[in-house]
Amino acid sequence: MSVISKRPTVLFLLATIALPASGSLSAQAQEAPDSDVMATVVGSPPADLSQLTAGPEIEGFISARTGDRIQVTTATGDKTVIALSDGTRIKASGGFLGLNSNKLAADALLNGLPVTAKTVKWGTGRVASQVEIKSKDLKTAKMIHTGTAQGFAQQTAATEALRGRMGDIDKYNIKGTTNVYFDTGKTKLSGQGQSDLCAAAAQAETTNNALLLVVGYTDSVGDYDYNQELSEKRASRVVNYLQQACGWKPYRMLTPTGMAEADPTADNETEEGRAQNRRVSVNILVSKGLDGL
Repeated sequence: MSVISKRPTVLFLLATIALPASGSLSAQAQEAPDSDVMATVVGSPPADLSQLTAGPEIEGFISARTGDRIQVTTATGDKTVIALSDGTRIKASGGFLGLNSNKLAADALLNGLPVTAKTVKWGTGRVASQVEIKSKDLKTAKMIHTGTAQGFAQQTAATEALRGRMGDIDKYNIKGTTNVYFDTGKTKLSGQGQSDLCAAAAQAETTNNALLLVVGYTDSVGDYDYNQELSEKRASRVVNYLQQACGWKPYRMLTPTGMAEADPTADNETEEGRAQNRRVSVNILVSKGLDGL
């Protein structure tokens, strides 16, 4: 169910994720991985991977990239650092931007791109033996990253105007908020939650120039560090579902965040209240400068 929300917390969050007016539309631009990422895989991975032990297959989206390392975030919010080598095969179905090649340069692996990585074990880390992507996702990600005339020509004139006004992040109208709820300590979406998320995306799709801001919360059970991580994982889970199941484009998503047990909507002293606080809020936003265009 959607309700109008104008809480100061949402406006505060908007201020913390403001983008420069000259930047890309994507709020998930190429960013540095977590501080401990480079400790996971060190050195240069070998080109010949045939003698290395097979590792797990990891499915998710690229959440960070530095040098020959990518960080993949799964639907549960878990983050895995994977090294790339000369032996890594990068495949796309259907070719890329009209090309019939199934092998692509590693610099095409951009933030926000859904991937499935086959890995091998290398020391204490992992190397990708193959990274598979969908051509339509790659085309979208490259469009967002480069901001080319071709990419923006496929958007509306209002989207072009939005790109130039992203600095006015405090001048947003909140058109609606949808909350989805979670069991204690869990990040799994319920069937009702999945339906509500796609309904929210459909509502936003009918709203000109809409962006989504996803914010995760917890109840008061557990310590701060645990709840902060849990709220971030819940937000990531919702973002993944909106993009992968509901078709919401990554470049229309502001950077998600977790707020732990801050801003409760109900009393944490009761079970009913805690159940209402274990939530992720999906906020539909439109810049005041573009509202009505």
